[in-house]
Amino acid sequence: MTLGITGGIGCGKSSAAQAFAARGFALIDSDALIREQVLTAPSIVEAVRQRYGDGVVTAAGTIDRSALASRIFTDDTERHWLESLTHPVLLELWRRLLAGNPAGPWAVEVPLLFEQSLENWFDFTICVACSPSQQLARLEQRGLSRTLAGQRISKQLPLARKIELADMVLWNDGSAAFLQAQVDHLIAALPALR
Repeated sequence: MTLGITGGIGCGKSSAAQAFAARGFALIDSDALIREQVLTAPSIVEAVRQRYGDGVVTAAGTIDRSALASRIFTDDTERHWLESLTHPVLLELWRRLLAGNPAGPWAVEVPLLFEQSLENWFDFTICVACSPSQQLARLEQRGLSRTLAGQRISKQLPLARKIELADMVLWNDGSAAFLQAQVDHLIAALPALR
């Protein structure tokens, strides 16, 4: 069984994914793969350098993610260009990882699951959601200003639409224990949902 976990930025996708991992699911963190493998690939670094110049590449030859973010979150054309460059590489990494244990169970954290029409990769999709005030508070705790937080939120499918599209929703306005109890409830129900 392969679960696709999505939700808005700051809603707690990673916390939910970690809860599934703690309960025996193999975890794929798409953001970590992008950071650690995709954006470090020499061909990707060179393509980004060619597009944006040396200002988005550090002295060590790695992509300066903050400089890159300032380019792509203010221009949809540039964001789409970067996604078209990086997502095929990410999907190939998924293929390899999933092929290593085809029976699973897998929990795949995918921020842009619905935006990229990736539903067919998963047996069930889960949206982790919370109130807008909680979402903004969490993003501010991460060091994003309200302006930057709003900018990043606006580049994703509205949370209400993700909730509509998902097979299941985990509401993450409460404590960590409440989220984990929802994960336990969902795992108990999964065999019946197959």
